[in-house]
Amino acid sequence: MTHIEYINGILHVDDVDIPSIAREVGTPFYVFSASQIEDNFLAIKNSVASFGGHVFYAMKANSNQAILKLLFELGAGFDVVSGGEYQRAKAVGCPGNKIVFSGVGKTRDEMEHALTGGIRQFNVESFSELHLLNTVAGNLGLIAPIAVRMNPDVDAETHEKISTGKAQNKFGVPITRVAEFFQVASGLSNINLLGLDIHIGSQITSLKPYEKAFGKVASLIREKNLQISRLDLGGGLGVTYHPLHDNPPKVDDYSQLVRQIFGDMNLEIEIEPGRFIVADSGILVAKVLYRKKGENRDFLVIDAAMNDLIRPAMYSSYHEIKPIRETIDKGNKKFDVVGPICESSDTFTENRNLPEFEPDDLMAFMTAGAYSTVMVSEYNTRPAIAEILVKGDKWACIKKSPTVTDMINRDIIPSWL
Repeated sequence: MTHIEYINGILHVDDVDIPSIAREVGTPFYVFSASQIEDNFLAIKNSVASFGGHVFYAMKANSNQAILKLLFELGAGFDVVSGGEYQRAKAVGCPGNKIVFSGVGKTRDEMEHALTGGIRQFNVESFSELHLLNTVAGNLGLIAPIAVRMNPDVDAETHEKISTGKAQNKFGVPITRVAEFFQVASGLSNINLLGLDIHIGSQITSLKPYEKAFGKVASLIREKNLQISRLDLGGGLGVTYHPLHDNPPKVDDYSQLVRQIFGDMNLEIEIEPGRFIVADSGILVAKVLYRKKGENRDFLVIDAAMNDLIRPAMYSSYHEIKPIRETIDKGNKKFDVVGPICESSDTFTENRNLPEFEPDDLMAFMTAGAYSTVMVSEYNTRPAIAEILVKGDKWACIKKSPTVTDMINRDIIPSWL
């Protein structure tokens, strides 16, 4: 079920029509459906319950405090990749024992804060990190609970910039050195090695990479007789961005694969979905500023830009574009949709068949709930845009847009200028 749909020809999020929000907050803005987030989270939570799995939401996908609070109250733990994300999780009341700390570049300070906060687990990615963590834990008189992140050298068949499980990627300990890692860790007095961790990439639209990677994990555990109690399978489940091209696996098929491969191992299994939970809960709403005819193509210049939604510029990502008013002439005209920023990469799509948008018409970029707001910048001194959360017929601003004065006042002119 989708909670973002047309009702009487007007695009709604739950029971709230988009034009009513636009009149109050102005464009551009993000809007999220709390109901869609709830449905997505409960779908994966209930599915992985079939093998006793625990869900740790990967907050790098969307870390707004309101969304974190919603998920925490539904029973989510959190997967964090920085001290800042760790503090965000704690700020919504999440105890340390429901937080997993991932990432290749954990600092001494981050380790200290997480250890003293009772962290559930560090996913350790290198021998150097292992030794530093042992030292930090020793200085605090604590034992660091860890899993070793293994790099299985598996192609996730996704965009190269979000592939994390190939040998040339920066993530994890090479599979050929995992047994050595266990030996070294066993000799460290302030380390408790509990399990293995794996995360091969994001926006994975086939079960084949999972099957290959999980098979390597299972074989390694058996062949090396690794004594573990936990297995962190990471995240990466893809979503549908392009209705005609994307066909991601169903979550129940994913769960069946996990049971098939690890069902007889008596392990506590953790998963770290992010995109799957929030991507289709959010849209970016923008207004057409101009129609512009170029030498050999037509442009729609809108008031949103690459600083608001970087995915098309960074990953060549596709987002379906819908008119807020369904009655706009469907047309069959090709447009480039571009923003106001002064570089040619500020392009959302090229030569796409779209309705005959006119100036002041509103459009929605669909499936914009993940890796969007968290990647916003203030390039060209453009303020970060507002974020709205809807539940039923209620809506609230969950992140205000700063004024340009706010932005200027953050800068400091030294006294000697």
